[in-house]
Formats: sequence, C-alpha cells, structure tokens
Amino acid sequence: QGVLVPGLGTFAVVHEPISGTEEVYVVRRPVFQLDMDMSCLRELVFPAVMMPGDIEIMPLDYWWLSQTNCLPPDVVRGCVEETILLYSFQLRDRQRPAFAFENIGILSCQDNVLCMQFHYSCIAVLESRDTWVAQLLT
Repeated sequence: QGVLVPGLGTFAVVHEPISGTEEVYVVRRPVFQLDMDMSCLRELVFPAVMMPGDIEIMPLDYWWLSQTNCLPPDVVRGCVEETILLYSFQLRDRQRPAFAFENIGILSCQDNVLCMQFHYSCIAVLESRDTWVAQLLT
C-alpha cells in the first residue's frame, strides 16, 4: 500500500521482477511520487515515478502519528501542513534545503534535480533477501 502526504507526494512499495541467470526474482523497493504545486518547482527537474494501479493509496494517518509523540492529531496535522508549506516556499525562493524523513530517506535537490534518496536501512527492512538489488534499483 502507499501513503499520501497531502501537498508533498506519495510513498509506496513496489514489487519489481528482476531476471537472474537461473530464475526471476521479485524485489520490494520504496518509491516516492512527488505531488507539489508546480509553481514551487519551476527550474527544477524531478524523476517521474509511475505507481502501479493496484497499489492502495491511504491518506497519512495523523492519529497514528499522534500516538508516537503524544500530541493531539489536529496539532500533528497542523505541523505536517506547515512544514510542507514552508518547504514549498523555500523551493519557490530558490533555496534548496534537504527534507529528512526519519527512518525513510531524504528529499533533496542537487543540480536542480529534486529526488528522494532512501536510506539503506529502509530498503533493508522492506527487502531482506535481495537488499543490494533493491538498493540499486532505488
């Protein structure tokens, strides 16, 4: 399944077949599909990521997030919305800060390319058998 972070994009896990010398392996790897206001992204390039049609996309669960930090869900929602708004304003003003997602990865801009770089530990949790293959594909 995937998770939609409103104003930012969708995180999901895709299953990708890889042909080996003897057999076909299927690895699980994380993907991120950017969904920001295009006026924030002028002059920036970002990789197009296609989500398979069979992935169920769920909205971000603010209640669950509130349980991890003891803040009410409406406060968590406000923090997430304000953080994404601040990030989009920084991009619009040609600032290029990195946006870190704990235990997931970093959304960064290098040479005007905005891309998600997943942590090795995130990929390893998803794909224990063929971690290096999943890492190379990601």
